[in-house]
Amino acid sequence: MRFLPVSLTTILVELADLDETLALFASLQADPVPGIEEMVPAARTLMIRFRPETVSAEALAGAIAGRDLSAKIPPSDKLVEIPVSYDGEDLGDVAELTGMSVEEVIRRHTDSTFTVAFCGFAPGFGYLVGGDPKLHVPRRKSPRTRIPAGSVALAGAFSGVYPQNSPGGWQLIGSTPLKMWDISRDPGALFQPGYRVRFVDMAKVKTVIPVAAPKVAPEPIPADAPQIKILAAPMPAVFQDLGRFGQTGQGVSASGALDRGSFNAANRIVGNPFNTPALELTLGGFSFEVNCRTVIGLAGAPCPITIRDTFGKVIEAQPYQPVSLEAGDVVTLGHPSRGMRSYLAVRGGFDVKPVLGSAATDTLAVVGPEPVTAGTVLALRKSSDGLSAVSIDETPAFDFPASGEDVVLDVVLGPRTDWFTKKGLETLTAQSFQVTPQSSRVGIRLAGETAIERKDSAELPSEGTATGAIQVPHSGQPVLFLADHPLTGGYPVIGAVAEHHLDLAGQIPIHAMIRFRPIRPFADIAPEQK
Repeated sequence: MRFLPVSLTTILVELADLDETLALFASLQADPVPGIEEMVPAARTLMIRFRPETVSAEALAGAIAGRDLSAKIPPSDKLVEIPVSYDGEDLGDVAELTGMSVEEVIRRHTDSTFTVAFCGFAPGFGYLVGGDPKLHVPRRKSPRTRIPAGSVALAGAFSGVYPQNSPGGWQLIGSTPLKMWDISRDPGALFQPGYRVRFVDMAKVKTVIPVAAPKVAPEPIPADAPQIKILAAPMPAVFQDLGRFGQTGQGVSASGALDRGSFNAANRIVGNPFNTPALELTLGGFSFEVNCRTVIGLAGAPCPITIRDTFGKVIEAQPYQPVSLEAGDVVTLGHPSRGMRSYLAVRGGFDVKPVLGSAATDTLAVVGPEPVTAGTVLALRKSSDGLSAVSIDETPAFDFPASGEDVVLDVVLGPRTDWFTKKGLETLTAQSFQVTPQSSRVGIRLAGETAIERKDSAELPSEGTATGAIQVPHSGQPVLFLADHPLTGGYPVIGAVAEHHLDLAGQIPIHAMIRFRPIRPFADIAPEQK
């Protein structure tokens, strides 16, 4: 085993192959090490997030190093059949790469029985192993920006089905009408680790496609119920809490508020219980009307607040202070001069239904409550359970950055720092990178004058990625992953933003400049000897 740093709270265990990875994963599930929070298995690595107040990275590595990896995972008795139209854009290319005819590629694919090794990349995306070795083909040299949901694909030793429209670089050989990810099912992912999978050629075998249950429209909110009506939302607002944990088996990452400190402050301002869902607003411009007496709090990027009452009188209010509202008041938030995201909490909370145990909206995975746009009506909770006194002494945890300013982020080097040349590492740490307009909750896309140089163009088997990871694609222009990042990725990660700077990273606006400051040299983690 090799133990590699990912961040201050996460390590990556590199193993010889998938069998060893799954054996270690099963061993730690059966006999866990105290302090482990979450594990993400991948092709030949196991990413482990832990509580540093309970166990150190060195002690965790020491507790893992002696585990028996010889055990084989027994196959599940669950068999899933996937009807396929073999009409993929890359089917001819796969035939050429394998030296077979198209018909032979289809035959070998349908004759194989696959096993779901692990899930990642997107909710419901299962990495299937055990297919015919003759079907092992490399990823496309140039990934597609959009692959339709239901696309059946090959890459390396894996087969898989894209559960939703997404970018990707796998070779497309067909498509299925089955819905691979459906939150109304239990579980939502059709593929679960350990399930066996067979593909059926729809051109040869008549199959019955189950009809998905119609989406049930939410009950209308009674006109006299406590509520707010959204009048303007230039950018859709999203509900957030501190994240959705324990769903990595389905390929679902945590998501959650990008600036957790500001989210928590907004709830303290109005006296809400810890982790009450709030609205995350991007770049202000948000306006709403209330139909009842309530108290709101705004934290994060400082937006000017104006309130117009039913008599037309306009007053100004301040962020980081409780703001009392009466029925008929219209609240308008201006655009912040600094920062990116503000958090709006209402005393008692919004009456929002959790999805998979959380109200966080994951914009990449499309999991969680619907985005909030103009015309949306949001119900407010009537219960006063758990409320405490409002807080009048909240302040920002740091100075919010403005467009054009330099921001320094502390970085933990690893796990793939050694995939880059000395010059590449110097490029990461010596130059500033500009935040581009293509940035989002998924990640900050950066542009530097000099690309980060890799040692070679070797392909990295998919492995777990953490919030804050700095992934470097072939272009050499890094992407800083934020809360809605994919659970696994196939490009090397040169380092990760230290946890104490993640909130700051979530507030960096477009056209600001980022400088990365390593807090320690890159080195393997030495297991602590008992």
